[in-house]
Amino acid sequence: MNASTPLSPDEIRSLFAQAMSRMYRDEVPLYGTLMELVSEVNAATLARDPSLAARLQRSDALDRLDAERHGAIRVGTPRELATLRRLFAVMGMHPVGYYDLAVAGVPVHATAFRPVDAAALARNPFRVFTSLLRLELIEDAALRDQAAAVLEAREIFTPPALALIERFEQAGGLTAGEAAEFVAEALETFRWHSEATVSHATYQALLSAHRLIADVVCFRGPHINHLTPRTLDIDAAQDAMQARGIDAKAVIEGPPRRRCPILLRQTSFKALQEPVLFPAGDSADAGTHTARFGEIEQRGLALTPKGRALYDSLLARARDAGGAGSTGDYGTRLATAFNDFPDDDDTLRREGLGYYRYALTDAGLADRSAVARGSVEDAISMGLVTADPVVYEDFLPVSAAGIFQSNLGGGEQRAFAAQSNRDAFEKALGAQVHDEFEIYARIERESLVAVGLAT
Repeated sequence: MNASTPLSPDEIRSLFAQAMSRMYRDEVPLYGTLMELVSEVNAATLARDPSLAARLQRSDALDRLDAERHGAIRVGTPRELATLRRLFAVMGMHPVGYYDLAVAGVPVHATAFRPVDAAALARNPFRVFTSLLRLELIEDAALRDQAAAVLEAREIFTPPALALIERFEQAGGLTAGEAAEFVAEALETFRWHSEATVSHATYQALLSAHRLIADVVCFRGPHINHLTPRTLDIDAAQDAMQARGIDAKAVIEGPPRRRCPILLRQTSFKALQEPVLFPAGDSADAGTHTARFGEIEQRGLALTPKGRALYDSLLARARDAGGAGSTGDYGTRLATAFNDFPDDDDTLRREGLGYYRYALTDAGLADRSAVARGSVEDAISMGLVTADPVVYEDFLPVSAAGIFQSNLGGGEQRAFAAQSNRDAFEKALGAQVHDEFEIYARIERESLVAVGLAT
């Protein structure tokens, strides 16, 4: 490649994801243990299930498995959020979905920056769940004003990173040398800094308002608070964590275990208690901060609006059944409720509950005219076409809140009297978020066109 040839956003994203993983492994050594554990579980799962390995190979998901992870970051101002949108655009990552976590006791709303087309996802599906603090949810007006002043005074991006973002926007790309510099400079935004920017007293006041508010406001930058690898069997990973003495979350967030996994299941180890220095005149007070943790996820079938409505109704049934006089723990109630959600791919596909990606078999490649003469179901039954689940690339707000809550180190199960405010979020972002359902439908439709079953 010529030194002046721009790298693709996919290549820059891969470089950044690799650098982020190395940095986080250095900062949180237990993350390295987590990666080894997930690799072992995935290898064992593929060895005992050759059909799963073949399906992942067909859908371009096998090669990306070891590289697949998502991060999470929390910012404090619209300016920070809008600049992050521009930074992630350099890496081919775009805002998808709107998540309101305030109703679950977490004073933020969020989006996920990620690739949006099938080829980019196959190359590297790295995602960053990005939350914006809702300062209006701080009840104490004086404390709210103080937090706003602290946030407005900080700059979380290095000057070279800002210059390279502008270079990308003007030139339409970055050369290999510029991309390497961009990755190094962008990484500084996500790095952990153990020196707080506020006094210990201010930190404690913000901590009392909400632990996540203190995490966002009190530091030089919005440190990455977890980096999450993908496992093919989260129940086995959870058992392995506990067997190694890792302080794992007691409950796996998301749907129950199924033959055909759907959406997203997540677990984590408890947040680290990290030393922090707080400025105190010419000296510094020592303290601790709890925010960063290790998470594992298992991704399943992306559901259609019809499938998601069924999922939400069954989830509500399991929760409503937990009132006075209920029997069984939440896990049992959840599994019972989801008996009403089909658990085989043929039914899920025929009932329009999930998105599938279609591909020609060897027989279909040899006789494309036979494929075109019948329906999708005809082509599948004749062995001419395969239908593999489209992987869910996004997040579940209730699960995200559950993970956050379990790692905040306190009894933060409060609810905020706030309305979901997507318009305000998109104004801060400087763009509209993409509709995840439209993205999945497009991937499915493009695969049907490719095999000759749609135009």
